[in-house]
Amino acid sequence: MNLRDQILTFVPQNEQEQRDKQELLAWLDSGIDIYSRRCNAAHLTASAWVVSPDREKVLMAYHNLYNSWAWLGGHADGMEDLQAVAAKEVGEESGLTELTPLGNGIFSLEILTVDGHEKRGRYVSSHLHLNVTYLFEADPNAPIRCKPDENRAVAWFRTQEVLEKSTEPWFCERIYSKLMAKVRRL
Repeated sequence: MNLRDQILTFVPQNEQEQRDKQELLAWLDSGIDIYSRRCNAAHLTASAWVVSPDREKVLMAYHNLYNSWAWLGGHADGMEDLQAVAAKEVGEESGLTELTPLGNGIFSLEILTVDGHEKRGRYVSSHLHLNVTYLFEADPNAPIRCKPDENRAVAWFRTQEVLEKSTEPWFCERIYSKLMAKVRRL
């Protein structure tokens, strides 16, 4: 199933997901190449919410760019299978390669703002990440490692610690709280 059809069949759980679903569909229907970063204003990204088998822990990375503990993920960079992008990013950012996808595809949708910043010596203008999140399960005892050019550390946190570890209030209030609530309903 292509991404547009996946998004069409996605059932929003709150107003944020409903509005962001409509906006994502509008971007997909615009004819603009949002699968690559050629569109400076907005492009597709994929995130992974990685939980332990007992659903009591979440894998997070301390991202250099945001100076905060956060989920793992990255840019589509031309790939149309965003679940594969999310899994690839988990492997690159944490070294964790044994992942089990949970559910029937998309776990959550979000449109995320990214402030202007320097990356590899070049200025990147403020833009939107048109984000699709997938839920994965992994063994918290499997070896993990950081990716120094992107993160300073990778660790498993008990779910009650997640909101304490992130220093991004909007993500805690709107995204991580929502994702943890969805996991509890599984």
